[in-house]
Amino acid sequence: MSTVAAGTTQATPADKPRWRDILASPKMVAIMVLGAASGFPNQITESALQAWLKDSGATNTTIGILSYVALPYLFKFLWAPAIDRYPLPLLGRRRGWIALTQLALAVAIGVFALQNPAVSLTPIAICAVAIVFFSATQDIAFDAYRTDVAKPHERGLAAAANNLGYRTSAWLASAFALVVADFLGWKPAFLILAAVMAAFCFATLFAPEPHYEHAPPRSLKESLVVPLRELLGSPSAIAFIALVILFKVGDAFALRLFTPFMMDVGFSKTEIAVVLKALFTASAIIGAILGGVLMVRLGLLKSMLIFGVMQTASNLLYYALALTGKSYPLMIVAVSIDNIAGAMGNIASVAMIMALCDMRYSAFQYALLSSIALTPRYLLGGPAGWIADRAGWDMYYVVSVLLAMPGLLLVWFMRDKIRQLDAPRPG
Repeated sequence: MSTVAAGTTQATPADKPRWRDILASPKMVAIMVLGAASGFPNQITESALQAWLKDSGATNTTIGILSYVALPYLFKFLWAPAIDRYPLPLLGRRRGWIALTQLALAVAIGVFALQNPAVSLTPIAICAVAIVFFSATQDIAFDAYRTDVAKPHERGLAAAANNLGYRTSAWLASAFALVVADFLGWKPAFLILAAVMAAFCFATLFAPEPHYEHAPPRSLKESLVVPLRELLGSPSAIAFIALVILFKVGDAFALRLFTPFMMDVGFSKTEIAVVLKALFTASAIIGAILGGVLMVRLGLLKSMLIFGVMQTASNLLYYALALTGKSYPLMIVAVSIDNIAGAMGNIASVAMIMALCDMRYSAFQYALLSSIALTPRYLLGGPAGWIADRAGWDMYYVVSVLLAMPGLLLVWFMRDKIRQLDAPRPG
């Protein structure tokens, strides 16, 4: 957390260029396209794989078990220190790793296309794990690149550009695979996806290189011990880690049982799959763009306060839907506003994590902090179901609002430290 240092000065409004200038920069275009490369493999091993297995006659139990191939995404911080320690000889400290993983992904997806789930699932599982591993490694390198290349006033828009590229690409990859598989079969679908994955290397080739003032860590031990000491060594470290966990906990709780809630309210599975999926994607993209643009003017502290209040208050719309019952207008309003506000909150959260990272160790620190931020999503399933069963959906969403309050209060109590995160980096 080297950015929170005594004696730092805040950036003045005069230091901040217009958001249009930032959006027009090659840096933001590169972040958006590399964000697309980061999101592109995600749904290949999720929705596309599940549909492929279903076509082959696999049971739902088998499909569910194979969903665990995605676990490397959660544990990517374990090998992130190696990305900090060992830069590749071509394309700079981060882009070399990004290009290598993109090529590895193209090969893995190509091999994936040659398998037959009706014959054996073992090669399918091995290929899927390889795709997820290379995809998670690409995420490590790209998250570090985005953290390193973005200046303090650019973090919000960098997070928004990444979000826009990631979500759009993930949706397009999934939709393309399903449509092509319907007409030509799964093998051509995956081979085309492999070729597109390889083409992302051109974006990596032309992406601007961050300016590094420090050499890479001298040893693997240093790339692990020193960044952990930085994260945990300052007086405000524990508070910042708590804030990383708590800032989105109310939002994560509200969405943890979203599908069962909508079904209990009265919406069909088709309505949830078609209408709500479209609303989710569109409103999340709108929220990401709004959040990034507004952060240029508001700065990190005001953004966290305003976006945090918005994402908390939006949960009350689900409370109203639980009381009202099935209502298309209220459902559309609730889902749209909640996802816009949630995406804006996510932009502020990502910007804060970027600000907490030291450029020397940003691969490991970002991977670790982002995994910590995801912890509530994976741990709240049991308590969420228990509360919904015993208290009802109306009280469930009241609890989601109450869970968000500690994060908002922590933002306010830490306001001076958060302001320092917006200070320009030395040099």
